[in-house]
Amino acid sequence: MNIHEYQAKALLKGYGAPVAEGVAIFSADEAEAAAKQLPGPLYVVKSQIHAGGRGKGKFKELGPDAKGGVRLAFSIDEAKAHAKEMFGNTLVTAQTGEAGKQVNRLYIEDGADIARELYCSLLVDRSVGRVAFVVSTEGGMDIEAVAHDTPEKIHTIAIDPETGVTAADIAAISKALELSGAAAEDAKSLFPLLYKAFNEKDMALLEINPLIVMKNDHLRVLDAKMSFDGNALFRHDDVRALRDETEEDAKEIEASKWDLAYVALDGNIGCMVNGAGLAMATMDIIKLYGKEPANFCDVGGGAGKEKVAAAFKIITADPKVEGILVNIFGGIMKCDVIAEGVVAAVQEVGLKVPLVVRLEGTNVELGKKILNESGLAITAADDLDDAAKKIVAAIGA
Repeated sequence: MNIHEYQAKALLKGYGAPVAEGVAIFSADEAEAAAKQLPGPLYVVKSQIHAGGRGKGKFKELGPDAKGGVRLAFSIDEAKAHAKEMFGNTLVTAQTGEAGKQVNRLYIEDGADIARELYCSLLVDRSVGRVAFVVSTEGGMDIEAVAHDTPEKIHTIAIDPETGVTAADIAAISKALELSGAAAEDAKSLFPLLYKAFNEKDMALLEINPLIVMKNDHLRVLDAKMSFDGNALFRHDDVRALRDETEEDAKEIEASKWDLAYVALDGNIGCMVNGAGLAMATMDIIKLYGKEPANFCDVGGGAGKEKVAAAFKIITADPKVEGILVNIFGGIMKCDVIAEGVVAAVQEVGLKVPLVVRLEGTNVELGKKILNESGLAITAADDLDDAAKKIVAAIGA
């Protein structure tokens, strides 16, 4: 689960991180009152969407010369004008794709005197099985481009979970970021609290880009991006309350209600599989035969008929789907249960695209019997390779 910048900053502020004063607004009419709460005279008006690259983004409804989704304002009137222009329009960035995202929230923040822009993130480094700081002196930029063009400027410092962030870790991070003076002193408190917040809130990612050194030589969190482990949200009612469903795919929201592992993709073959590894293999073989999967959908090992039917209906609701491949290896999940769920869903929503089903494992013969006797236009497959060939052939070029 992702949250907005202003929410992430409020969370970090609660841990003691240095962030600027700011006010979130939900209509252009609130801009003047919000700006008046800030010291000024410089204000920053920021679009709040779940995507990076907002400053370089463009609004669909505005001309090509219009400013992006993060704008400076040198008066309250200018802040009001920016807010009026940005609200309700669609911001397109490198991360949103061509569809963009509608701006329904803005964050008006006090300006900062920036001396240097740095990059700092925390994530789980699976190569060592530890939370790691990833830092660079090249803040405010596309970190992927930095990694590609100048990888020597990115430094990774893994943290021992038994000790937490030590003085040696802080020294290593500070050295990588070329911190000195007051900034180096600020680092002694900032980096441990970031690590604490990451662990206590079960984050998957905490990205600060940029982390700035101000002209007074102190550090400040200028932007913040957070992603949380969805499997741990039951422990964090405060985080769950920050969810903005307008930023999420409607199909993924519906899937979460059924505890389905579902991710929407850009292809045209819908997939329903049990087990993450089998789901990945299914998507791979679809690509091998020249097509693209429309989703990742793992119904899990213990799904019942209703859950299977819900998954099928979510897949068929995607207008991009031109064919569906159901690939089930029955262990805990019984093939007859899958078959019953598929039949129930098809009878309810209809079948407007080709459907290929491959079943193997527990109660496979019973599952095939249910499908064969359903009277529905379902194509059976003998194995995964056969299933992929049949669904690709069914939807044509």
